[in-house]
Amino acid sequence: MKHLILATACALALVACSNPEAERQAQEAAATRARAAREQQAEALGKQYDSAVTTGDWDKARILGAGLFDQFPDSDTARRVEPGYADVKAKGEAARELRRMQALWNYSQVAVKGGTQRSATIYSKQPVDVDGRGAKPVQLVFRDHPEWKRHAYLVLQAGDFAKACYRSCQVTVAVDGGTPRPMAAYRPDTDEAIAMFITDHKAMWKTVRNARSVEISFPVKAGGTRSVLFETGGLDGSQMPAWD
Repeated sequence: MKHLILATACALALVACSNPEAERQAQEAAATRARAAREQQAEALGKQYDSAVTTGDWDKARILGAGLFDQFPDSDTARRVEPGYADVKAKGEAARELRRMQALWNYSQVAVKGGTQRSATIYSKQPVDVDGRGAKPVQLVFRDHPEWKRHAYLVLQAGDFAKACYRSCQVTVAVDGGTPRPMAAYRPDTDEAIAMFITDHKAMWKTVRNARSVEISFPVKAGGTRSVLFETGGLDGSQMPAWD
């Protein structure tokens, strides 16, 4: 039996070897089928990409396009998509960055006497040491209260603002890395919170609404000034009705 199996195998091998043209054609046919299958897969991915572009889901389109070029770089679909992909990629990265900045903001609505208190808050990108006891984040707050009305202010987690600010002082505000400009501010004479109010809350709101980042410098009790950067570009104005 073993001899029979061996003989049969040898016979088949001889048949294959005796017809190299048939073998070449078989290999070409197999390669053609493989290419066609890959083109179909690329086309299916391309349709998902086209759909994401049509609906303006730029980050999804960016990911799908990257997958297309990675998996099927030599496909007809990849060649079709490639000319416009740079623009789609840029839009996708911008959309992803916007979502990141939107997530930096926190919003609250609290029932209080006379109505609802609304607030929009964000922490500084990096903590800062204001009193020599270690770096801590600084918070920027916009608050709308039915009784106390509207305010914009900074809140420290420790330390304090300069004593002179209990009357009035200035902070400086730089928009998107631009030239700092002064804004009037004051520190309420209260121990309830370590807060520095920006006198012109309307101007502060407008500044933040039109900026990707805002750097605020303020005087502190320990001496000198400290600066903090807020990545403000994701502020949702609809959370604070009638502020715009």
